[in-house]
Amino acid sequence: MSLTTPTPLPTVPAQPHSPDPPASGAAASGPTATLIGSVQRAMRLLETVAGHAHGAPAKQLARETGLALPTTYHLLRTLVHEGYLRRDKGLFFLGEAAERLSAAGAQQKRRSTVADAFARWRDAIGVPVYYAVYREGEITVMCVSDTPGNPAVEEWADFRETGHAHAIGQCLLSQLDERARRDHLDRYPVQPLTPYTVRDSHSLLRRLERTRRMDLVIERQEYAVGTVCAAIPVTVGSTAATMAISLPAHQADRLLPAAQRLQAEAGALLGTLALSISI
Repeated sequence: MSLTTPTPLPTVPAQPHSPDPPASGAAASGPTATLIGSVQRAMRLLETVAGHAHGAPAKQLARETGLALPTTYHLLRTLVHEGYLRRDKGLFFLGEAAERLSAAGAQQKRRSTVADAFARWRDAIGVPVYYAVYREGEITVMCVSDTPGNPAVEEWADFRETGHAHAIGQCLLSQLDERARRDHLDRYPVQPLTPYTVRDSHSLLRRLERTRRMDLVIERQEYAVGTVCAAIPVTVGSTAATMAISLPAHQADRLLPAAQRLQAEAGALLGTLALSISI
């Protein structure tokens, strides 16, 4: 296999030029004085290249951005060197660094969409709302939406290791087959957290066997004294998932009606939940 040297960019004779004029006739004072022109021009080039799925040559990019050709070549060299652009057969395309920025932005938007959806349900029902999945053998809490007036349960013991004790974990484990449940409990053995926690793996497994796949799961003070929780099973593709709520124990009478309301209307959230799996 032979290595080839990339074709260098065309050499353009140095041309005398004056600095770019200010945006207005005013002196370089005021808000525009803090703007860095080279950054603005580089961003303009990136945006223009992004608009050409099949690439574009330097001269075309210079025309479309209104930049001088020598400036365009200089910025293109820099952007290629930093990985924000790549050059192939005289055409410029977005590089890996720019694509990473785009992917990060898309992921942030997905997170915001999920958070906004759960905030709406939190406010509508007046309880903290949780969303968790069972992925790669682990309980993963994807989103918690609460308010100062309705705070979430404090994670005083790692949720991943105490799935036997809280409604989220019990709901997720109830959706697994027996082999996956036993594997999880072998890695995270049952241990008492409060006087109300299930006492051993055998008792927990019997409880899970009696829980039908889509049953609502209620937990009263097993994870934290003074707190009651309910979890709703949700299947997103092949992923076991759950939406849950919590309340202070003295408001336990609100738990079942609130959980049933969320369960009845959870279908409206399925698209958002599916989106969150890719986060």
